[in-house]
Amino acid sequence: MPCPALPDGFDFTDPDVYRSRVPLPEFAQLRRTAPVWWNAQPHGVAGFGDDGYWVVSRHEDVKEVSTRPEIFSASVNTSIIRFNAAMTRDRIDLQKLIMLNMDPPEHTRVRQIVQRGFTPRAIRALEDALRARARTIVAGARRKGSGDFVTDVACELPLQAIAELIGIPQDDRARIFDWSNKMIAYDDPELAITEEVGSTAAAELISYAMNLAAARKECPAQDIVSRLVAAEDEGNLASDEFGFFVLLLAVAGNETTRNAITHGMHAFLTHPDQWELYKRERPGTAAEEIVRWATPVVSFQRTATQDTTLGGARIEKGQRVGIFYASANHDPEVFEHPEAFDITRDPNPHLGFGGGGPHFCLGKSLAVLEIDLIFQAIADAMPDIALAGTPRRLRSAWLNGVKELRVRYV
Repeated sequence: MPCPALPDGFDFTDPDVYRSRVPLPEFAQLRRTAPVWWNAQPHGVAGFGDDGYWVVSRHEDVKEVSTRPEIFSASVNTSIIRFNAAMTRDRIDLQKLIMLNMDPPEHTRVRQIVQRGFTPRAIRALEDALRARARTIVAGARRKGSGDFVTDVACELPLQAIAELIGIPQDDRARIFDWSNKMIAYDDPELAITEEVGSTAAAELISYAMNLAAARKECPAQDIVSRLVAAEDEGNLASDEFGFFVLLLAVAGNETTRNAITHGMHAFLTHPDQWELYKRERPGTAAEEIVRWATPVVSFQRTATQDTTLGGARIEKGQRVGIFYASANHDPEVFEHPEAFDITRDPNPHLGFGGGGPHFCLGKSLAVLEIDLIFQAIADAMPDIALAGTPRRLRSAWLNGVKELRVRYV
């Protein structure tokens, strides 16, 4: 199999790459020439004390890795594909308490508990409240005339949805926003966030959630917290488990949906035919295409628990395997004209919510609802919204993030 024509030293987790773009042309080269490709790195640069990882670029191979947890572990090295050279093993191992970084059977136990809050009935119960919140958010932005779409619009509904779902007071949502930003922004020097600051933010968020859990044990309410923690001996979460669950929600339910909404707005405004189509017809397929197009989580990783073969490559036990959703979601073997932003795309078997298996996104239905509601509200209240600047992207090794998107609210 020929080697891809990539520059010497190219790294698909280099945060400097994602500060300017998602490397879609390079992914396309891999899919054509080496769909499972060894990406060498300077020793220990990612925090794992090794010399690189495998890049899995094809849709079918990402799905295979995702659905075989007995061979490809989320726990051994966590799901985060790159920290930095200063990351210690103790701090990596601590992250195994987060559901994202668990394997069955422990993952199965925790997921069976927390999914009580994400049943279709639970999501439907939120719809009217979130629709009203979406309209209020958009109306507030419109009164400003112009501003940063990320902070004015995109971040607000996911934060309010988490607060609504869990029972966090709405007044505390700014604290959740601040903590989650600090946890994921350690690669971006402009934000002056160090690993230490990120760790402190994570500890503060966990402490906040544990205190909330303790309060609900003393005085249960009609919210998900009470259902998850009120009776530990009946298969519910311990207070510390609930704390780590809220930490996961702060990123998985906030950062990802916020970035999907931001990328979706930018896509609409740079594809005006699609915005006109959306305003006119409001297709139910739009939210899924926005997630495919945005792919807010570029990649996660797994670690091989035994020698195995994938896509013609021989993977050794202990080697890390990067599953690149951004590449899979542009695989022409699966998507016709994947380079096109098409809100009527159907079917749309994208992997923006994961590749299936035990870690498929628990909050998919809530995320799709939030995306649908916010764009409905934008189309109703400010149909002539316009760009007022280019997106300022987050420097991150694994998130397709936008820090700022200036617009005119008209």
